[in-house]
Amino acid sequence: MLAKDVMTRHVISVEPDASVMQAVRLMLQHRISGLPVMTAEGELVGIVSEGDLLRRVELGTQRRRPRWLEFLIGPGRMAAEYVQARGRKVRDVMTTTVYTADEDTPLDAVVQLMEKHRIKRLPVMRGSTVVGLITRANLLHALANLAREARPSAASDQAIRDRLLAELDKQPWAPVNLIDIVVRDGVVELWGVITDERQREALIVAAESTDGVQGVEDHLAWVEPTSGLVIEPEATGAKA
Repeated sequence: MLAKDVMTRHVISVEPDASVMQAVRLMLQHRISGLPVMTAEGELVGIVSEGDLLRRVELGTQRRRPRWLEFLIGPGRMAAEYVQARGRKVRDVMTTTVYTADEDTPLDAVVQLMEKHRIKRLPVMRGSTVVGLITRANLLHALANLAREARPSAASDQAIRDRLLAELDKQPWAPVNLIDIVVRDGVVELWGVITDERQREALIVAAESTDGVQGVEDHLAWVEPTSGLVIEPEATGAKA
């Protein structure tokens, strides 16, 4: 999937000379947590979000520090925080470093960018023009749509086993040489040993995510690497 497949195309924005209260009203009215800041000519110059408005003098939440710490921080940073807490225009409080994506940016690259920079929204560009916005909510909606579109597929037990083994062969954590997989009537039975309890959950998830699987039975034993102690699973049974 690409950025254009999940983005919100109707972008609510605010101008840099608008008042902070105008931005707040827009966010409340449209139930959104941030706004692209754009000039009258359509140039993207910043982002204003709820996070930019947490430290406000109106709320009594402006930063307060001991004098000795203020001396270490320096006047520049304190001046910037003063503007952030008391500025009346959007340009005073907005974040000016803006990360963007193109329409054809793969969704994986979008998520990596959002994770790397710890941001919740990403303007989508066509050249120098903002044509959309991707938020974490857009990603959740896309995931929900994919789940609705997914349909259980009829598959033979052998086809299920082959698909699951092919998936595990690609995973460096999977102890493929220590486990055996049996599939009966769509139910996957996991046998063998693991050396880390987290492998158990990952193997079950891999099985549950395989098309055609109706349930999973866990018979895996955990071998503690240091002592060699074998610990059987607490309980076995099919998981839908």
